[in-house]
Amino acid sequence: MSASLQTTRDDASYHDYIWTGPRPLTLQAWLLFIVAVVMVALLLAWSAKGTQLSWTELANGLPQIGDFLSRSFPPNWGILGSLVAPAIETLQIALWGTLLGVLGAIPVSFLAARNLNKNRLVYQTVRQFLNITRSINELILALIFVSAVGLGPFPGVLALALHGIGMVGKFFAESIEEIDEGPLEALRATGASPLQVIAFGVLPQVITAWIATVLYRFEVNLRQATVLGMVGAGGLGFELVNSLKLFKYQETATCIVVVTLMVVVADTLSSRLRQMIQDGRTH
Repeated sequence: MSASLQTTRDDASYHDYIWTGPRPLTLQAWLLFIVAVVMVALLLAWSAKGTQLSWTELANGLPQIGDFLSRSFPPNWGILGSLVAPAIETLQIALWGTLLGVLGAIPVSFLAARNLNKNRLVYQTVRQFLNITRSINELILALIFVSAVGLGPFPGVLALALHGIGMVGKFFAESIEEIDEGPLEALRATGASPLQVIAFGVLPQVITAWIATVLYRFEVNLRQATVLGMVGAGGLGFELVNSLKLFKYQETATCIVVVTLMVVVADTLSSRLRQMIQDGRTH
């Protein structure tokens, strides 16, 4: 390799890292950099004070954590049989919560996409609706629905579905806004209707991203379904909170192990499914 070619490649390698930010070259630039560092440090110190961040208290609390873990192990495997029904119920809550959330997010996402919805009032209204539903925690939604429909898995499904509309709808809308406008313009030029533009111009470009979002949302809902059980929404969370209240920490550990295995299996299956879909579209 010649010296000139080597120099060119070295320069290219150096410039590849310029995106990390320009180096201050003047006194004013250095002063601005120092001020920015000091401001960030003050912000972190202010946040640490507000959150009562104390590594000393954490270190002093480590023996209590060790005591809790020693009381939790070995897990009580004798209750595995009684956890089958709650585990299935948790899976069902996550499944229906995801399905209803996706079904609600699909039509909303088209209204929340800037490149498809030219009506600014409708666009902003739908966007704010997604922001509101996404900002309310699933636990709060579950408490509201528990007061409305009573205890059981159904309020958990409703909570996950409503929150999912806000979260999935946002991701769906952003995927639509990132598509290539060329196919859409070509379809409109041929006299295609809005539904035809969506079916043949939008969906083929976003379907892979949408599937990945749905699979990820299902994983999130599977974890959240366990937490929702703590407020009376059924599933493994109900068993988990009961074992904690009764100080049966070995049973608590068993519930945690079951939940972890369910999440790991769901993540593995969804990852393989995403890879299969990606490979299929590549070939």
